[in-house]
Amino acid sequence: MTPDVYTVPDDAPPDRVDVWLAQVAGRSRSRIQSLIDKGYVTRDGERLDSASQRVRPGMVFEIEEPPPEFAKLVPQDIPLSIVYEDDAILVVDKPAGLIVHPAAGHSDGTLANALLFHCGESVPTINGEMRPGIVHRIDQFTSGLLVVAKTNDALTALGDEFQNHQVRKIYQCIVHGVPRPASGRIETLIARNPKDRKTMAVVEANGRTAVTNYETRDIFLAANAALMEVRIETGRTHQIRVHMRHIGHPVVGDPEYGWPRRDAALGIPHERQLLHAWHLSFAHPLTGEPLEFEAPLPADFAAALERLRSMATPA
Repeated sequence: MTPDVYTVPDDAPPDRVDVWLAQVAGRSRSRIQSLIDKGYVTRDGERLDSASQRVRPGMVFEIEEPPPEFAKLVPQDIPLSIVYEDDAILVVDKPAGLIVHPAAGHSDGTLANALLFHCGESVPTINGEMRPGIVHRIDQFTSGLLVVAKTNDALTALGDEFQNHQVRKIYQCIVHGVPRPASGRIETLIARNPKDRKTMAVVEANGRTAVTNYETRDIFLAANAALMEVRIETGRTHQIRVHMRHIGHPVVGDPEYGWPRRDAALGIPHERQLLHAWHLSFAHPLTGEPLEFEAPLPADFAAALERLRSMATPA
């Protein structure tokens, strides 16, 4: 998991490290102290050994969350919608509701468990984490395409492609309102929301750069909504959902960043954010062959579009 990075600004008071990190990282002070004690916090590239040190302008801290123990991950026979498979990689169309890998409160029933069953326990892991072959993820209630590595060589090569922004990921989503301009580029910093550590937020400092490109594909004036195509250059947590809310057009059905009253007023069928990873293209990690995949809209998304289009049609 990529660590969160925080740089102490020039005007920061000389607070204790645990106090300052708790404020900017949206974690409790006791959690920060625990992470420091276990070696998951660095200062200027070196392991931090004391929570009582004082911060100074220019210091750079990195916080890493410890992974769950791999030994607890068991193979489970969970159906997979396989779009492509060879000896090195697997491309799946993940349904909404399926969690990619175990996390707090979800120890099994994940894509990771399904992959162990389908590929066998020889599938490679990242630093022993409970993420067999998984080099990127999409949210639990987002549907769409994921590529998984089945060998160590494929895992390394795919990791490099993602790190170097050589993988093209395009989503479709339905949003409230009609964006103006109809297309554009959003570039901000994103970090954990200091008021709610379970969510993310656009911040002015101490965040990670996030870049989202969007284009309006269809407009539903009667519903004051639009179908968007979104291409992300970075892969921050909840990036599209946060950025759409940031520009005033949250994803329909989004429980964390959306507008529930407007969702209800639309009267369209949905039980989750209407966000779908429909296009994925990259170079095969072993052969270099260009690969391109598309996943059709799932039934709930297609039904929502049909409803929106019918609202503009006289009965």
